[in-house]
Amino acid sequence: MAWNEPGNGQRDPWGKPRQNPGKSGLDDALKQLKNRLSRLGGGPGGLLAVVLVLLLASLLFSSATVVDARQAAVVLRFGQYARTLGPGFHFKLPRPLETVTKVSTTEVRSVSDKVRMLTSDENIIAVDFNVQYQVSDARKYLFSVSGQPEDTLRQAAEAAVRSVVGANVMDNILTSSAPEQAVAPAAPSTSAAPVAAAEVAVKQAAAAAQARDTLQQQTREILQATLDSYDAGLAVTDVSFQNVSPPQEVKEAFDDVNAAREDKQGTENKARAYASQKIPEARGEAARILAAAQAYSVERVARANGDAARFDLILKEYRAAPEVTRRRLWLETMEDVMSNTSKVLDGTNGRNMIYLPLDRAAARDLPGVGTVAPAAGDDAGKEKQ
Repeated sequence: MAWNEPGNGQRDPWGKPRQNPGKSGLDDALKQLKNRLSRLGGGPGGLLAVVLVLLLASLLFSSATVVDARQAAVVLRFGQYARTLGPGFHFKLPRPLETVTKVSTTEVRSVSDKVRMLTSDENIIAVDFNVQYQVSDARKYLFSVSGQPEDTLRQAAEAAVRSVVGANVMDNILTSSAPEQAVAPAAPSTSAAPVAAAEVAVKQAAAAAQARDTLQQQTREILQATLDSYDAGLAVTDVSFQNVSPPQEVKEAFDDVNAAREDKQGTENKARAYASQKIPEARGEAARILAAAQAYSVERVARANGDAARFDLILKEYRAAPEVTRRRLWLETMEDVMSNTSKVLDGTNGRNMIYLPLDRAAARDLPGVGTVAPAAGDDAGKEKQ
């Protein structure tokens, strides 16, 4: 049989139909499924069979659920809590027997609000706070609190902030909530001791930051205790005071008070810097004078001891040979005297008058002038004659 016989090339030489390479196996499977469904729907009860097949597929599909790693799933059986599913693939009863509600437990959510409240010294202050939280228990989060959990959290956070602010005076809250006010007085530090002023500013900033952290920590603890009493299933991760300021009506007066406080702090910083400069200088000068006095005392004592020892040696020699010792002492004394006295040598061979270097003798006592005067020469005698 020829390969090109009639039949559009769909048959091979043995009479078997040839497969079309352009069609995939998926198309064949869809075609077969379509034919079977058409046969089911074509006979009596076919529509009911189709409905049963779709219902069975829906039940099978709703009998499994996948929970993400960042979620927790709450299973309700006939509307009542049954169990909580962790991350992974789980089987359950199909709808409507059991339903699944997924809740994100790792997402960090936030609630912000701005309220006015009274401090312990009866001043009004505006506080802008922010609360960050997570869902710690999906069941409590969904069913323990009526209404929206975010509204409950906002009201509990406002109550916690009012409790903390109401227990502190306004100056403490403003100072602790604005650390830049504590750092600002470091600017007028003197050039003589900037390190001391910088250390003071750093200590003030650290104290303000510690006070701010204390207030926020107290607020977070009170808020968490309130949420735990509600069984809200929420865990507070952070509470921060974004902006704390007096009301706009009295802001100018508080600005004047803050400016005066900064001026006072700047003056105190200057005084501390001056004290830090002068006290070390005075201590150094006192140490130098004390060291010089001690050195002078040691020198005088050593010299006195040396003079006494020398005198004892001379006395010993004098007792052994008095005449020789007196002669030696006289010669040494004359040597010392003559070595420091100007001398004039007569080179005129006994002439009647010579010139004495009186000008040089007078200049001998001046600094930088030699003590020995040169002898008058023959030229001086000749000029006198």
